[in-house]
Amino acid sequence: MNQTSTSELEKLETLARQLEIPVDQRHRWNATVMEYADQFLDELPERKAFDARPDRGARLNEVSIEKDGKSLEQLLALLHDHVDRNGINPASGRHLGYIPGGGIYHSALGDYLAAVTNRYAGMFFASPGAVRIENNLIRWMCRLVGLPETSHGNLTSGGSLANLIAVTTARDVRNVQAIDMDKQVVYVTHQTHHCIQKAFRIAGMREAQIRYIPTDTNFRMNAELLRQAVEVDVRHGLQPFMIVGSGGTTDTGAIDPLQEMADIAEEYDIWYHVDAAYGGFYLLSEKFAPRFQGIERANSVVIDPHKGLFVPYGLGVVLVRDVKNLLETYHHTASYLQDALGATEEWSPADLSPELSKHFRGLRLWLPLHLLGTEPFRAALEEKALLCQYFYQRIQEEGFTVGPPPELSVMIYRYVPEEGDSNDFNEELVQYIQQQGRVFLSTTRIDDVFWIRLAVLSFRTHREEIDEVIRVLKEGVDYLSKP
Repeated sequence: MNQTSTSELEKLETLARQLEIPVDQRHRWNATVMEYADQFLDELPERKAFDARPDRGARLNEVSIEKDGKSLEQLLALLHDHVDRNGINPASGRHLGYIPGGGIYHSALGDYLAAVTNRYAGMFFASPGAVRIENNLIRWMCRLVGLPETSHGNLTSGGSLANLIAVTTARDVRNVQAIDMDKQVVYVTHQTHHCIQKAFRIAGMREAQIRYIPTDTNFRMNAELLRQAVEVDVRHGLQPFMIVGSGGTTDTGAIDPLQEMADIAEEYDIWYHVDAAYGGFYLLSEKFAPRFQGIERANSVVIDPHKGLFVPYGLGVVLVRDVKNLLETYHHTASYLQDALGATEEWSPADLSPELSKHFRGLRLWLPLHLLGTEPFRAALEEKALLCQYFYQRIQEEGFTVGPPPELSVMIYRYVPEEGDSNDFNEELVQYIQQQGRVFLSTTRIDDVFWIRLAVLSFRTHREEIDEVIRVLKEGVDYLSKP
């Protein structure tokens, strides 16, 4: 190497070493970031649950990535002003719209450690410990659901990817060919989460026929009408492919008749999938577990720790009755991976999902479960369900109309004014509440009826927050009812 090359290499090394933080600077940055996080959490009780700022963070578009860097303080100020005080605040206990995500602090510590140590959790050969941790979490969830020893699964980014993995696995197990795609029939309800339809489109099954089975008055699939639909399709030479049951729907929290649906799936040899992304961890409760009877007979199940176990966004799980089905769909190898071929003590996540590059996302769940045990999670889930029942009773006392009694911690309700269009009134009511921002509520529309939803699943939501929602709703009705 000549002198010029050596000099150039030294210059590049000097610049590149900026990627490694000196010890004293790392300590300062750690302290600065922790101070920001602590301030956020300390101020959380007073912060809005929804901040409807008109700029919607547009200032961030003016912040360009440049040759030279910016100070950490400058960047945290941008986060403070344009991210953490803009839109929905999922960390708030007054976030009661959609299905709230988690955000327990213990998980943040796990994420931090996973990022700093940068373990690659895709292959057993690369990080045996990380893969063992994730596989043990999956085995625990398989036992919780009641699946057999042959089952396994994968930790995904959320329910959408988890449902997609289940659909593609079922497609391959049933050997669905393109020429027969239009004969495949999927059975859902209008309450089934829309990511299921999206999964079929992504999986190349756009031509499959989707049957929307009517629901009962509690928005649960009518099992008798399901049976009739399957019988008709069989008589017409179609191929019933998948029955999708919901273990807690997003709109109303309804649990489909999972046992009866399992009977039909077994009788007609149909792949039985249960989307329990929202409600599945209520299996931790002896009080609520019986409502899920039949889930243990499913071929595949989706369950989201970032919902029912309160961990931060970005952790869903797919469980499949026979792990070999996952392996047949997703296992592939390449010559540069030959060093890993002999390490087969554990299933490698990369062989059971579309992901090859995979961070150690399981640490965000493993750490809090072992720090706390399962009892606080069970108690929190039962508390949220009881809070929903409390709201169900109290809101009727304030003159609101309600939907079915809540099965878990989600319910629908609306106010019917003496005059005027009810849908318009409730839409204006929610707009008033969102503009105020003290609480965040979301809405849905079922059979052209506009409903307000209450989704109680934030670990920070307690009776005080529910009482606040009732006060805000009463204020909104009074305000809109003024002549």
